[in-house]
Amino acid sequence: MTEKRALGRGLSALIPQREIVFMKNSAETVMQIPLSQVKANKYQPRAEFNREKLNDLVNSIKEKGVIQPVLVRRAIDGYELIAGERRLRAAAMLKLENIPAIIKDVNDVDMLEIALIENIQREELNPIEEAKAFERLTTEFNFTQDKIAQTLGKDKSTISNAIRLLGLPQKVQECVLKGAITAGHAKALLGLPTENEQYRACNIVINKGLSVRETERLVERRRVEAGTQKKPAKHDHNLDSIAAEMQQALGTRVKIFHGKKRGTIQIEYYSIEDLNRILGMITAKKR
Repeated sequence: MTEKRALGRGLSALIPQREIVFMKNSAETVMQIPLSQVKANKYQPRAEFNREKLNDLVNSIKEKGVIQPVLVRRAIDGYELIAGERRLRAAAMLKLENIPAIIKDVNDVDMLEIALIENIQREELNPIEEAKAFERLTTEFNFTQDKIAQTLGKDKSTISNAIRLLGLPQKVQECVLKGAITAGHAKALLGLPTENEQYRACNIVINKGLSVRETERLVERRRVEAGTQKKPAKHDHNLDSIAAEMQQALGTRVKIFHGKKRGTIQIEYYSIEDLNRILGMITAKKR
């Protein structure tokens, strides 16, 4: 299979830098197109748009106009947006007839890549939106988590931990999307064994306004009460450093449980692809 080309080129791969900076010297590349003919990007990873920031953009456009053109491609009955949905929404709120645009001929793959990368690199995605974006890169483009991390300049464990959030119940994910709980709260809730327990604990966190640290303690109490984990008599910090070293080497969360005569090592994986990646790393060390 041909190796997947590098992601993360962003808009600079499709628009020369001279066209991005301010557009004044390349007016021939910018067209005024009817706003009514522009369809939203079907690959847009963002589900939530900050109302306050959108209103700020509306006020800016009302005063100065749309300074940076949106990026579109031609469609059968108009245009499809590639990048610039906030500008498109703000223009629609102002009921503008036209919007400045750069028209590019791109395929679906490029369209999806740009939509994902533009949002990820700008750090505008909610943790769940980001996790879904990473998941789409693995399922639709066959990217490994190593490749995503390398492309975005993120740590491998960051990618793995983000995707783990998709293992939470849908109602808990919606709480993260709406900002009712943070990614830190959500990661703590993953420590509970069932979706019902995760959702009940989530409601407690919201109703009592618990911090992430308090949520971790709540999860620990519930695990002990349910008998899913025995309370250790004494914590061995050496095991923490060993687990951290293994976690760094494997790019995923590792836990070590040490008993009197024996112990267990728990290595987490988040997809079959991720499991095969870890297996490959382990077996490669045996050769």
